[in-house]
Amino acid sequence: MRPTERVLDFFAVPADTEAVPGGQGHSVRAGDLVLSPGRDPVLQEALNPTLARLAVDLDTRPGRDHRDLRIAMPVPARDGSWVVDGWGATRYEPGTRTLTDLAATLAVGAVLHAELARLVTDWPPAERAPANRWAQAERIAFGEAPVPDDVLAPDGQHLLRALAEHRDATPLGPRRLVHGDLAGNVLLDPDGAPVVIDVAPYWRPTLWAEATVVLDCLLRFGADPAVMEEWTDGPSGQAMTRSAIFRLLSDRPADVPLFEWALAPLLASIRA
Repeated sequence: MRPTERVLDFFAVPADTEAVPGGQGHSVRAGDLVLSPGRDPVLQEALNPTLARLAVDLDTRPGRDHRDLRIAMPVPARDGSWVVDGWGATRYEPGTRTLTDLAATLAVGAVLHAELARLVTDWPPAERAPANRWAQAERIAFGEAPVPDDVLAPDGQHLLRALAEHRDATPLGPRRLVHGDLAGNVLLDPDGAPVVIDVAPYWRPTLWAEATVVLDCLLRFGADPAVMEEWTDGPSGQAMTRSAIFRLLSDRPADVPLFEWALAPLLASIRA
């Protein structure tokens, strides 16, 4: 997947591109920008002005330490739009590496979500009809759409149904703007500062976003499976249940045996 000449022209970057982390594995560097596909114009119009202001604020805040949080600066096209033919752009961050440590990623998320809570008090896109499979999976996870019975193999459907039946009305906390795909989307710059990329915006409790980080780090980055013991009951268990439903339905394909391994303590509590 490569940006077209029109996309490159509107973002005023050269045609030579190279793959970089982000964008579901399809982001490319072009000049001093990173271009990522699959961007929803409505979401980016709502999100990017806030991210741009926050990125500047964080980089110029008095007393800033060189290892404090940063955000990849979103960049508009030359016509002022944030998305061109499904592609969005952020400033390229040279010399970075992907952060995969679970504890550090959770710490980044706590700071990011506190900053976003200060700036964003409502999120009108939350009222839109789901525009992609991730948004649809999120609605299903929170009981706002019916659980499908024909999207997974039989073992996956059994797991999905068990998780759905385990949900209850335990409060998870207030809704806030959260990054729903933080694991793998934090880079470390040469100074050791975390740089958040590819913000996937959801209007959900931060506990759900944290549970999703834990699950993703187990599934993708080899986190210690013992961490799941902290996510089996109460609000944490309910948040993890919703995260598991979300990922089962949005991953293509879902590796059901891997999910069952990662969720073993939660599943044991469900079956007890």
